[in-house]
Amino acid sequence: MEKRLEKLFVFLRENRKYNKSLQVRYYSSIIIPNDNIDDKVFSLLYHIANTQSQPRIDYLADFYKNIYKNRDHLKSFDNFLGLLLPNVPKNFNGLFQSLKCQPGWGNKTSALFTKSIYHLHNNNYPKKLRICHDVPNKIKENDEFYLPVDAVIISIFKQLDLKTNWNFTSINKLIKQYYNGNDIEVWDDLWFWGFITQNGTGLDRVFAWNENKYWTLKESDKNPQSINKIKTKSNEFLSLLKNDSKKMKRTTIPRPKNQD
Repeated sequence: MEKRLEKLFVFLRENRKYNKSLQVRYYSSIIIPNDNIDDKVFSLLYHIANTQSQPRIDYLADFYKNIYKNRDHLKSFDNFLGLLLPNVPKNFNGLFQSLKCQPGWGNKTSALFTKSIYHLHNNNYPKKLRICHDVPNKIKENDEFYLPVDAVIISIFKQLDLKTNWNFTSINKLIKQYYNGNDIEVWDDLWFWGFITQNGTGLDRVFAWNENKYWTLKESDKNPQSINKIKTKSNEFLSLLKNDSKKMKRTTIPRPKNQD
């Protein structure tokens, strides 16, 4: 498994530009239309929470009410974390841990929001997307970062190993045996390549280039030449997932208890 992970990691690291260009357009659509810091944070919170397959509306409403009542805390990273969970470490692990304790939030969405905040402040994205002045721009050694795991990523790991019960915890535990800090953030690109190479929804998926799924990503590059390049790269990605018999199999994904 370690060798297969390393091959995937090398592929992700060498092809970061494709997902990054999509991410820049995605973040721009969320952040730039808002002038105030608190409105930018609100917008990002809503967009991330809406990625849940089965959002818990009543719980999320309670969360939004509390945040709106204390919106002055959104103007500072430290103050925001203090609002969510007093005395939490002011780092990315602190943000993840404090968010997942909130009504309506879970592991995946908490990790996804944390990853987004890191992207917007790590100096690798346009400065106009930065929100708060006190967000760390690096994942330090005493910090911890989590991969936002959903059904797309679970299906990839099932393709690598059918025997293991893959979920948010088991996938992050495996990756952290070999990678840490910024390297774990590289693994976030796995969702992009997995999404556009999976056919079918729910529990039963087949691995193959899916141009229709690519077109459903609003921020994807629609230039025909770009699509051809990404198709070629997707086939390269798929070759790394093939099992020993070199035959792609249908993957059955166990439904997580909490549809985050």
